[in-house]
Amino acid sequence: MNAFDSQTVQPLDPLRFPLAGRSLIEASAGTGKTFTIAMLYVRLVLGHDPGNDAARPLTPPEILVVTFTDAATKELRDRIRARLTEAARYFQQDASEIEAFDPGDEDLLHALREEYEPEAWPACARRLQLAAEWMDEAAVSTIHAWCNRMLREHAFDSDSLFDQTLETDQSDLLAQVVRDYWRTFLAPLDERRAETVATWVSGPRELQKTLRNLIDLAERLPDAQAPADVLDARALRLAQIKEPWKTWPEIMGELIDQARLAKRFKPRSYGKSDCDRWLRTLVEWAHDPHALMPDLTSTAWSRLTPTALAEHCEGEPPSHEAFEAMLTLQADLIALEASRTEILTHAARWVAERFAGEQARRAQMGFDDLLARLDAALHGANGARLAEVIRHQFPVALIDEFQDTDPVQYRIFDAVYHAQDAGQALIMIGDPKQAIYAFRGADIYTYLAARRAPGTQLFTLAKNFRSTAAMVDAANHCFDMAEARADGEGAFLFRSGDDNPVPFINVSAQGRDDAFVIDGETPRALTVWCLPPSDDGKPTSKTAYIQRMAPGCASEIVRLLNLGQRGEAGFEGSRGRRSLSPADLAVLVNNRTEAEAIRRELRARGVRSVYLSDKDSVFASDQAGELVHWLAACAEPEDGRLVRAALSTPTLGLDFGELDALFSNETQWEACVLQFRGYRESWRRQGVLPMLRRLLNDFDVPARLFELQAGNGERVLTDLLHLAELLQQASVLIEGEHGLIRHLVEEHEAALEGSGGDARQMRLESDGDLVKVVTIHKSKGLEYPLVFLPFACAHRAVTPKDLPLKWHDETGELNVTLDGDEDILVKADDERLGEDLRKLYVALTRARYATWIGMAPLEALERSAIGYLTGGREPVVPAELFDRLSDVFGASANIAVLPAPEARAERLAARAETALASDARKSVRVVREAWWIASYSSLKTSSGTHAAPDTPVEDVFIETRDAQSEASQEEDADAPRAVSSSGRTLHDFPRGSEQGSFLHDLLEWAAQQGFQHTADDPAALRELVARRCAVRGWERWIAPLTAWILKIVSTRFVVKAAHGMRATAIALADLDTSLAEMEFWFEARHVDTTAVDRLVCAHTAGGAARPTLEHAQLNGMLKGFMDLVFEHEGRYYVADYKSNWLGSDDSAYTTERIRAQMLRSRYDLQFVLYTLALHRLLKARQPDYDYDEHIGGAVYLFVRGLDAPTQGLYAERPPRALIEQLDALFMGEARAVIAETEWE
Repeated sequence: MNAFDSQTVQPLDPLRFPLAGRSLIEASAGTGKTFTIAMLYVRLVLGHDPGNDAARPLTPPEILVVTFTDAATKELRDRIRARLTEAARYFQQDASEIEAFDPGDEDLLHALREEYEPEAWPACARRLQLAAEWMDEAAVSTIHAWCNRMLREHAFDSDSLFDQTLETDQSDLLAQVVRDYWRTFLAPLDERRAETVATWVSGPRELQKTLRNLIDLAERLPDAQAPADVLDARALRLAQIKEPWKTWPEIMGELIDQARLAKRFKPRSYGKSDCDRWLRTLVEWAHDPHALMPDLTSTAWSRLTPTALAEHCEGEPPSHEAFEAMLTLQADLIALEASRTEILTHAARWVAERFAGEQARRAQMGFDDLLARLDAALHGANGARLAEVIRHQFPVALIDEFQDTDPVQYRIFDAVYHAQDAGQALIMIGDPKQAIYAFRGADIYTYLAARRAPGTQLFTLAKNFRSTAAMVDAANHCFDMAEARADGEGAFLFRSGDDNPVPFINVSAQGRDDAFVIDGETPRALTVWCLPPSDDGKPTSKTAYIQRMAPGCASEIVRLLNLGQRGEAGFEGSRGRRSLSPADLAVLVNNRTEAEAIRRELRARGVRSVYLSDKDSVFASDQAGELVHWLAACAEPEDGRLVRAALSTPTLGLDFGELDALFSNETQWEACVLQFRGYRESWRRQGVLPMLRRLLNDFDVPARLFELQAGNGERVLTDLLHLAELLQQASVLIEGEHGLIRHLVEEHEAALEGSGGDARQMRLESDGDLVKVVTIHKSKGLEYPLVFLPFACAHRAVTPKDLPLKWHDETGELNVTLDGDEDILVKADDERLGEDLRKLYVALTRARYATWIGMAPLEALERSAIGYLTGGREPVVPAELFDRLSDVFGASANIAVLPAPEARAERLAARAETALASDARKSVRVVREAWWIASYSSLKTSSGTHAAPDTPVEDVFIETRDAQSEASQEEDADAPRAVSSSGRTLHDFPRGSEQGSFLHDLLEWAAQQGFQHTADDPAALRELVARRCAVRGWERWIAPLTAWILKIVSTRFVVKAAHGMRATAIALADLDTSLAEMEFWFEARHVDTTAVDRLVCAHTAGGAARPTLEHAQLNGMLKGFMDLVFEHEGRYYVADYKSNWLGSDDSAYTTERIRAQMLRSRYDLQFVLYTLALHRLLKARQPDYDYDEHIGGAVYLFVRGLDAPTQGLYAERPPRALIEQLDALFMGEARAVIAETEWE
């Protein structure tokens, strides 16, 4: 402790703290800051301020309590209310029932009551109880909410408009202003200048992203010229630099040639070809007015300088001003890149001014504008009066988390409470050691300015109530090392000579009455893990550090949790013993990358965890992207593409088989479409939130996500519900479904670029029994029993790309630049290190019982917070890190330095879960829709819920898959089992939906090209087959498949005079008229599928037994695709290719087995429906159409049986009576009369 601090800082006595004037309370971590605020609030309500005659009781609306987040506001309000209620109970007790106050007892409420006469207790109790009941109207709020209230309530005195709109998200307005800038200054540039700008920023969107961190600091940036002027000056300067270089290279070449001819150069140092190429490059660059940098190698840049010439020359080296100019040419050209900085500076200043103007024109304000406008009003013409009004309204203000203030906030309160009055007070509470929110604009130097302000009384809370004495001692030791280092800058880099405004002062410990124990022993409070150096002795990379430390840390967590499950690790104290559980552990990280690394390792070992950051936006989550698809489908359910995309998202959990079934069944698909129509109706009537909740429940998303024991189900569900809430809020201001979808897309894209507000921050998905993975920033203000800091060494130094570069000078004034030199980079990185030290302080003070930290010999370890604490700014040799840590931590009995734990495969032992309730009953009733689109597949499937295929590919895929499923369920035991040794026969070709679709695609291609053309040009076919096989890894099948297709199109198939067919021979290559994949639709008016089935079964395949159709009522459309329709000898046929596998060789493809497959797969129903479709087409288009004359029948080719005696052929012509009865049945004109027909 330095002299300055010892003279000015006083320990805080909660009952004697002065409630008047200006005070600053420095509350170290865990010292009861919130408790103290609540106690001071109780005293303010009672008017308790001994020695202050002006003190009077205050009501909650008169006591201003300001903090910085909504969550902190709620916590403060609740804690104060509870404290007031507790104090009221103390004062309600009868004096005769009060026990004597024991000496040394620190019951503050007991002591406070003792300062009042017993007869005054009832009045005090009433006052306290009334204040507790009044807390809903208490002036406890965030700084932004309070400023907004002041501007509204005191519009006259603050010169504010009465009707102003507070915009929580002004990204759209900012985007518009940036586009205005682009149109005004950058779009009109000529092509060359535009190309130059494009190398720096590609368009308005990227410009907006670049300016995001500059606009608020625009007033601190220097004036800059317009882009056109900047680029003109750049071009002029570039031309000036190039001018002498148009002639210099020739002179340089002559001098070098002379020296070479004189043999003054060392061998192989200045070869003629190399020198000529270098100098030619310089000439070309000099004559190109647009090239910035000559394309020279590093060797060329070096060799053409006087230094290199002298080094490689024996005797007098060539000398000319051009060689001297080479020394600075590269730097001169790089300096021209400052044009980018000037343009960005101009853009930032222009956009900031234009943005403010647009806000004023629209009467809009953002959150930061609330503070700026109140600040301006307090320092304007009516400022003194406004300050007096506010001070009279709030005689006392308590500012919580004051270390996170900024200059504007401090100026506001300084102006309001500048006048010293015995009846008024400004009480600032904070801890400069925990000032870690510079990225939000917080400024620790503002805190220090307030600390040094005249009339400010300084107090400290120096007793830790959170942690064990051992944990407090270990944390003290870590920072005391750096504070005690004589040649250092103190623990937090603020010491300069004898002055140190942010010293580290050891805190004492209240201690705890329990302890963390393992096998009856208490482990060290702080354990430092050290990774060994790499084998080559070089520093460990940051990536390797994370990859090696994460599994070791996860393994140690698993070990401890398993000990806890066995009762060998837990917490023991006066209240008994409790085993260690996952909720007792927290892993603190710097960012999402570290969080994902440790969570991945924990998940691999069966440990569930939750993650929360105060920087991650929920709009950046994968669920936001999925939600775009859901909303698009709900907005346009008639668009099958959108619905399919929505159904395919991972969160809905439909696997490929389920999606295939859904897309393949007309009933189910139509039901799904109607389901999404219902979502649209719900969206329009109730809002997007109820609609999304309904969708989640319909797809059982919550139940399924919670079943992911080692996954991230809770995280996903939390994000979905959070997004739904935000969309519901946005829908109030956004018109229509598509407007809300556009809003979601824009928010998603903006979040991926790093923008977002508090409302968008991810919420903690669960407070259940899970390990918590939390960023250090988010952990501030929280506490955990055990804490792990596996990546304590990780840091990110400031680079020239981290614009703007910010640093403070000796007076504490903020400086900003976009073009910093090495000195500025050092200053900016020093401030980064200072904040990292404060982050480390926050991290090391979160644990109640024990902390583990991971260290490694990283490069520039001394630039990390923990590296600075342990060794100052001195670099450390990787091999010496363990010894250094042992030396610096060895002085504390509460710190252990150990090798980092090895990764182990041990998993968390499963715990028996007790079911609290039985599963909810599920409805099994299937509600069929009144109108739907059916197909052959949907009729034959027992579920009756397949969707009609949209394409021939879907149709083939569904049909082949169903056939494969049937084959796997009922495989004929009598099928031949021999397998060809060649592995290249058609029977060996793999089976499955994909393979079946593949064969159909090849035959469809052959039909579209023309079967005869395909047969005549086998090279084209082979090329197609090769290309399609290559992408599937089927290269060995290229030759067999090519030959197979050629044989199919060339074979003359013999059709026998049976089953209603006329005898004939058909070769595909001989067909003159054919049509592939003909699509058909026809109406179905209340058709009973049982009646259809009975008719088909009675009139085909000799009435043989086959699977029956499930009863259903068709009302809508029947849809399908026919593989091939062709004309042969004046008759029209339908043909279908089947890739069904009936056996291992040709002997499996007998007439009986083919017929059995036809019936088992209900291909009889298929060819009857296809024939009905062809019948209707010909009847409508052919004037003299006659079924008996023009319908040839159906030909089914089982292509694997091509070489069998049957040729894999099945042919049948449905009787005319059947087709006419079905025609009438589908038209709803007559009831079908089922008649037995003899087999033809």
